[in-house]
Amino acid sequence: MGWWEVNADTLARSRFVVSPLCETTASLMVLRKESPAHPAERRWLELHRPAYRERLAADPVTALLVPVALGRHRWIADFVTPVPSREGAAQGGAEFYDELARIRATPDETARADLEVAHRGPLPDALLRPGLPERIADLLEWVWRQTVAPDWPRRRRVIEADVVARTGQLSRAGWAAALDDIHPEMRWLGDNRLQVNTRAFPPRRLMGSQLLFVPVTPRTGWISTDRPDAGGTVHRNAVVYPCSGTLAEPERAAAPQALARLLGAGRASVLVLLDSPMSTTHLVALTGQGLGSVGRHLKVLLDAGLVGRRRAGRSVLYYRSPAGDVLVRAQGS
Repeated sequence: MGWWEVNADTLARSRFVVSPLCETTASLMVLRKESPAHPAERRWLELHRPAYRERLAADPVTALLVPVALGRHRWIADFVTPVPSREGAAQGGAEFYDELARIRATPDETARADLEVAHRGPLPDALLRPGLPERIADLLEWVWRQTVAPDWPRRRRVIEADVVARTGQLSRAGWAAALDDIHPEMRWLGDNRLQVNTRAFPPRRLMGSQLLFVPVTPRTGWISTDRPDAGGTVHRNAVVYPCSGTLAEPERAAAPQALARLLGAGRASVLVLLDSPMSTTHLVALTGQGLGSVGRHLKVLLDAGLVGRRRAGRSVLYYRSPAGDVLVRAQGS
């Protein structure tokens, strides 16, 4: 099993981070695997898959590079997934290009060594050439511009909502509650041990280093680690994980009929969707209701104690209260 030894200082310095590059890399993985995790992702894939295939057909070297770099054997080449460079809520383009520049700056010999590890052996002859980091960076830039940037404001709201939910769990029940459902293989083992996967890797000590948690909307994830400094110390590590629940599935939720009769169909659908924190803009997109209607529903639900709210960056996010959870769960019993 792969686990990290962390102490109180490491956890105190841990942060949840928004990364446009991680979101773009996760989207590239969906395009490559062509295995959508839910209906919304299937529609996104159907929309962008033809252009992606055309892009690779015009560049056979990059087409060969992608499966090697993204890990045919469940190991991604390290230079492709750098630890996010900024903390906080990334706003979009500028942060994406800052992070992408780190991939472009990877020396050819470093990239080749990383690719050989991911490929578990010598590279195909077509990849024994300079400029591979540039090729991966160019493809990621294409994925960003064509498939992610147009939808980034919504994606960012989804990611910020997940961060609010995780930090709420953290404040109420500690790291074990906040981390145990991030990924099926991750769990808090106690005694300063965080299991990050179930593979037979030797334990690592993260004492004094920083640990970042990076949510993405596609159903995928990975581990990133900074390269050691001259003294052999790794200063930052990141866990990229998929957003939970309905956050990753922007589908309109149908409220149970009994709840709709009690609260009204519009108000009931808002309450059902708030299983995870969302902004009014997100609720408008998911329910199809107008901004004024959603605002009125939220005020009534707030006054009744069925929802709460908290700020995340520039957004105000709403979430179901324990009383709201009881009311919704009662419909399934």
